[in-house]
Amino acid sequence: AGDATAEERSVLLANRAACHLKDGACSLCVADCTSALELVPFGIKPLLRRAAAYEALERYSLAYVDYKTALQVDCSVQAAHDGVNRMTKALLEKDGVNWRQKLPPIPTVPVAAQTRWSIPSAQAPGANTPPATAPQGERGGNEPLGRAESPAAPQDKNAAGMERARMLKEEGNEFVKKGNHKKAIEKYSESLKLSKECATYTNRALCYLTLKQYKEAAQDCTEALKLDPKNVKALYRRAQALKELKDYKSSIADIKSLLKTEPKNTAALKLLQELNRA
Repeated sequence: AGDATAEERSVLLANRAACHLKDGACSLCVADCTSALELVPFGIKPLLRRAAAYEALERYSLAYVDYKTALQVDCSVQAAHDGVNRMTKALLEKDGVNWRQKLPPIPTVPVAAQTRWSIPSAQAPGANTPPATAPQGERGGNEPLGRAESPAAPQDKNAAGMERARMLKEEGNEFVKKGNHKKAIEKYSESLKLSKECATYTNRALCYLTLKQYKEAAQDCTEALKLDPKNVKALYRRAQALKELKDYKSSIADIKSLLKTEPKNTAALKLLQELNRA
């Protein structure tokens, strides 16, 4: 709305960015967070959301800068500490020991923008909590801004859950790289309790396939396909599981569905040949 204040517009942009992040539209999330930060610099929410989006886009140096900036605003934010640790590891692997020299400059946060903050939903009902926009420098009772932000309290809780789910999925991925599929399944299972994500289901399905738990693998792929009916990995891995379960007809049906999306998928074509001979 044309009569909205800069603070209100910033809050709305940050809230929309959270939706983009949840939907996997990371570039749109970055754009909204950047616009929110131009309106009200050093907002903790847009900083963390933009950092998460940059991380998903594998732009690790930019994510590192945002996580470090968020820690200047509030050094108690665990998500920012965890993000810095992840980005440090990723940048070390990518750029070697001199990775810090390649970083963009980290802005200095003014004292006026430094404040402790907490997610309202984490407080007891009726607790006297600071406004949700406190990290953006709002110390007092800006009532219109408070009303604009208040619907986001459950969203903040969801965002925290989404972040935790993503971290657990990454931990699962690390266990897969190490060949510890049982531990990876535990991490993926914890992640799925927080967020039903297609990639987490297909990742866990891969672990079940490796451990020859074909029924569980097929079930996970079915759940993934409920979220994304044309997901290639889910179709292929369910086809693999169904083949081992001797359900050749259903396995062939999955491969044919996959080939409608990717007609030249060599792994799928090879599996179809095996199924036709079975």
